[in-house]
Amino acid sequence: MFNIFIVGIGGFIGSVLRYLVSGWAQGLSQSLDFPYGTLTVNLVGCFVIGFLAQLAEARGVFTPEARLLVFIGLLGGFTTFSSFGNDTLNLARSGQTLNALVNVAANLVVGLLLVWLGRSAAHLIWR
Repeated sequence: MFNIFIVGIGGFIGSVLRYLVSGWAQGLSQSLDFPYGTLTVNLVGCFVIGFLAQLAEARGVFTPEARLLVFIGLLGGFTTFSSFGNDTLNLARSGQTLNALVNVAANLVVGLLLVWLGRSAAHLIWR
């Protein structure tokens, strides 16, 4: 139960940060045509998870609880894209190139397909 609480606290902080950073970046861009806020959050999240994953791996600076708080909670709330990037890189680094490519294809292609299917289902139900 404690682990769930830790992840929840991190998720709350990450979600609030996503809202603030995304809004700031989108406002700074003054663009109505491109989601610069989302792009900023995803790219920042990828850099941060890469940086912290290397510290965790090379220096062992995170306890299991801190990993839950930061990697799953905070960064998961900030952007799940960072987890996707880290998982894919870990697969590639461990020699599982095919699995890394399948992960990329599944997340992008199947994810977009499911967004379309979800929208289509909602449209059919609530015309």
